[in-house]
Amino acid sequence: MNNQTNTTVLPLTGRILMAAIFIMSGIGKIAAPAATMGYISAMGLPFPAVALAGAIGIEVIGGLLLVLGLYTRPVALALAAFSIVTGLVFHSAVGDQNQMIHLMKNLAMAGGLLQVAAFGAGSLSLDARRAPAALRAA
Repeated sequence: MNNQTNTTVLPLTGRILMAAIFIMSGIGKIAAPAATMGYISAMGLPFPAVALAGAIGIEVIGGLLLVLGLYTRPVALALAAFSIVTGLVFHSAVGDQNQMIHLMKNLAMAGGLLQVAAFGAGSLSLDARRAPAALRAA
């Protein structure tokens, strides 16, 4: 692939693919809040309604910001931290192969998000449009 594709299409595609799981998960929580709060409570966490609202906010808003490439680096860091914490809290029963796969998925997503945090959103992003003209020309 040429360098233009590497700096335009690939970062955008990666952001969309990573954001999809967060957006869909957040929508699922909106559609079934009682089930989600029950799961949060079953894990022994306090304030399930607050945790539900926080998770929905992080997943939906963070996912949309990631797709748009707006505030991409801090959003990617927040989503990476969220992925690690939720993986360790909700998928720590590693003796269960399904839970181990979910934990590894969360850790892999965090790894990809750390790459986005390190290297930015790419040129097809609102961050790139907001950058000063001198930085865009570089």
